[in-house]
Amino acid sequence: MLNCLERPRGEKSRSDSSPGRRGLWLGRIALLTLLAGDVGLTAPPFYANTFEKVPSVKDMTAIGRALFFDSSLSASGKMACATCHDPAHAFGPPNGLAVQRGGADGRVQGLRAVPSLMYTQNVPPFTEHYTEDEGDDSIDQGPAGGRTWDGRAQSAHDQARLPLFSPLEMANTSPEAIAQKLQRGAYAAQFRDTFGGKIFNSTDLAFKAVLMALETFQQDPAQFYPYTSKYDAWLRHQATLSPEESRGLAVFNDPAKGNCARCHPSSMREHAFPQFTDFGYVAIGVPRNAAIPANADSRYFDLGLCGPLRTDLAARKEYCGFFRTPSLRNVAMRRVFMHNGVFHRLKDVLRFYAERDTQPQKWYPRAKDGTVQNFDDLPREYRGNVDREVPFDRHGGDAPAFSDADIKDLLAFLNTLTDGFVPAQNMRRPQDSLQLVLNLERAQEKAGIKILPLGKWLEGLPFQMDRGNTRPAQKR
Repeated sequence: MLNCLERPRGEKSRSDSSPGRRGLWLGRIALLTLLAGDVGLTAPPFYANTFEKVPSVKDMTAIGRALFFDSSLSASGKMACATCHDPAHAFGPPNGLAVQRGGADGRVQGLRAVPSLMYTQNVPPFTEHYTEDEGDDSIDQGPAGGRTWDGRAQSAHDQARLPLFSPLEMANTSPEAIAQKLQRGAYAAQFRDTFGGKIFNSTDLAFKAVLMALETFQQDPAQFYPYTSKYDAWLRHQATLSPEESRGLAVFNDPAKGNCARCHPSSMREHAFPQFTDFGYVAIGVPRNAAIPANADSRYFDLGLCGPLRTDLAARKEYCGFFRTPSLRNVAMRRVFMHNGVFHRLKDVLRFYAERDTQPQKWYPRAKDGTVQNFDDLPREYRGNVDREVPFDRHGGDAPAFSDADIKDLLAFLNTLTDGFVPAQNMRRPQDSLQLVLNLERAQEKAGIKILPLGKWLEGLPFQMDRGNTRPAQKR
């Protein structure tokens, strides 16, 4: 829900770099950084019951759903959480705009593309030094966890408060303003029934109820982490991948080709379905996006972990350009990609990964002297932070790590990560065909997927888990 905005109509882009416009952007950023500071409610006090009545999960989910779709909670009266996080688009952006409209008048543009809210239930709190508690805990895997592109929100309720007050989004001025709207709203009685008749006597309690209800709603597995993709069905032995999809999975996992599983682990672990993210951070060096108004100022750079929205790591220059690795689940439903929304087709994202270093002239602008300006959305002093692992280990003129045919296969595979797949009737009882099971297991092993022994599978263990890994799955 963070930073979902667009240029006001009639406003010219050249004015964005004027001193007045720059001051306005800096003011907005300053407010956003205040919202991201140590001003939020944190556990355990947040989760301790301080309400007159102990609220049930069912009732909080219902209120959270109402809040999520309520545009009256914004200053403009036009923006709800669902405006940017559309359920029909995997709780991501409903269109191909790099950033969405918001603010007090509903016309202000933001700074980053809207991320999906799905499959975030196991995102760990941010840490600079993640160590594997199920592997070699002596290896520091670096920054991991946290919500938003820069991880500055430690929990779902910390994340939920950001857009409520962001001048680029719902633009409320205070918790009091939100509580007053709720008290006058259509579901005020529902609030009282859930949290107690005196809930609106305390602004702090009423606002805590808002955050808790939104967080509870976003933990609804049926809507936010259903694990109903074709790939999940394949892992359950309820579907077969096509030859094209199988080849795409092989390229995805191959450390010499796509190497995608390095940051987007694809295998089951401890009987849990994969999240397709290790929750870590990486600098990809995507091209600068001129569609973002703030970028009209050549001095402005979004550096992710080291600012400008996040301020506590501003001195950690080795993090500049790092953004959190998103889940690839439902990625084929998106129409805008990367933190700055610079790409609008998944095919282009894959081509960029293949050609970033082998044909940089296709992706970056040229200077007046004709030289290609690689990594133009990073100041020169931070371009050394950009990832150089496969497929980014090439040089100009080299063959890319994967081919056009591989890209076609990768697209086929990534489409299997879209939720809503219904297994064929004859695949819903895989125990009826032992040979089918054996064939599928061989195919999984060939593709590099770690699976349970047949006996364990027959006990039904893979069918019992629905939450996925709780920690970053691989060293970056």
